[in-house]
Amino acid sequence: MAVVGKPFPPGDYDVVVVGSGPGGLQTSYDLRRLGVRHAVLSADEAPAGMFQSFPVFERLITWTKQDAPFEQGTREYEWYDHNSLLADEPESRALVPQLMDRTYDVPSRQEMEAGLAAFAERTGLEIRYGCRWEATRRDDDGLVLQTSDGEYRCRAAVFAIGVTEPWKAPIPGVENARHYVDTGSPEDYRGGGVFIVGKRNSGFEVASGLLPWASELVLASPRPVDTARIGRLAVRTRYLNPLDEYSRGGAGALVVDAAIERIERRGDAFRITARGTTWPGELTFEADHVLAATGFRTPLLDLPDLGLATVSDGRVPALTPFFESVSVPGVYFAGNASQGAPGLRKQGLASNSTSVNGFRYNARVLARHLAETRFGVELARPALERDHVLPYLLGEIAHAPELWVQKGYLARVVSCNGAIRDEGILPLEHFVDAGGPDAVAVAVEMDREGTIYPAAYVRVGGRLEEHQLPPHPARLFESDAHRRELASLLGLIPALRA
Repeated sequence: MAVVGKPFPPGDYDVVVVGSGPGGLQTSYDLRRLGVRHAVLSADEAPAGMFQSFPVFERLITWTKQDAPFEQGTREYEWYDHNSLLADEPESRALVPQLMDRTYDVPSRQEMEAGLAAFAERTGLEIRYGCRWEATRRDDDGLVLQTSDGEYRCRAAVFAIGVTEPWKAPIPGVENARHYVDTGSPEDYRGGGVFIVGKRNSGFEVASGLLPWASELVLASPRPVDTARIGRLAVRTRYLNPLDEYSRGGAGALVVDAAIERIERRGDAFRITARGTTWPGELTFEADHVLAATGFRTPLLDLPDLGLATVSDGRVPALTPFFESVSVPGVYFAGNASQGAPGLRKQGLASNSTSVNGFRYNARVLARHLAETRFGVELARPALERDHVLPYLLGEIAHAPELWVQKGYLARVVSCNGAIRDEGILPLEHFVDAGGPDAVAVAVEMDREGTIYPAAYVRVGGRLEEHQLPPHPARLFESDAHRRELASLLGLIPALRA
């Protein structure tokens, strides 16, 4: 039975969005902007999703630069503000920097939570809180979501449920270890030895937080830390003190490349047996505490029973470039579960879909795709004058936050099918694979050495050519050299020839 005063009572909707974290909020905002009738359901009692609890040590790794070369609230400023959601109304833009105290260039968890709550309030988003999704089934017209409040029928469902369910690697004895989510207070580890399973973000975050308290820290996983890559990430300055201690030969921190064979409980302590992966030999460690920083998975409930395919050891859904399940039509994912759409992964570069600054743009792409393909919404594709195409695309590779944040993943597309039209921001993988009329897509990419460069993809007569434009030490991609080279590439398309 519907609870009086709550929006979105059980019934029929075009779309049901599950979740009120940043992915759900952004998706709902954009669906409403496009006129798609939908309901938003959340098991929580307030917005913000995982940011109500995580990260454990309360400081994000994605930056927000409060003063930047562009004014807060402009599109260009989004490149400098990786934590706010996107809105058309000026009063709802760039909310997180307004709540930061400038102690750091990254927000605290509480500041991020407040920013998301402010977004929901200022944009007037309606959410049915305290309504838990419990089961799913198919019917003739789409999906039925069983919830704690009743049944919801919809033609498409968007699950913005995060990658939030604790996951432990299949190691004998790991059930005796605490998971990252159960770390608790750092004072609990005072004077003790701590063994951390995992050397990715959560592992280093916990290690950094415990470094002032634990007598000894050991981080172990089979693969070595990719210091060349990780040194370019925001995580470097936030979490990697233990790695620095180890690299300098400091006492009290070890970072070991080893496959963990078993974890044994011995009274109030642990013995960990491991085998080296970058060198031969067995290692044993004694520790007072073991923490499993082995990651999370998407809480999919019964969706696999409907045939939902997954990747990454079953931890995230396998998705199309438009974030639809590859195996269950009508089931979409927003938020950091959208990492299940891999993109081209050129040079091994993954998408930035695990973070708010990346998946906020994915949500816009998803909402637009849903509106057009399932609900017949005709979206504007502005016509461009031929002479305006070159400066427009140069401006995009120089300043477009979508391209700079989602390098090698999202692209600005201009088509030439009779009229010259701006097709908007689209997944680069879709542009490369889908074919179509003459068109050009521009993106910002990065090679294995960390060099950032613009790229252009030109399709003429069904044939696609990729062109890497030159990098620039100051990243001035509107230079005369870039103008000449891009003009030459646009000249390959008959409709754009001068």
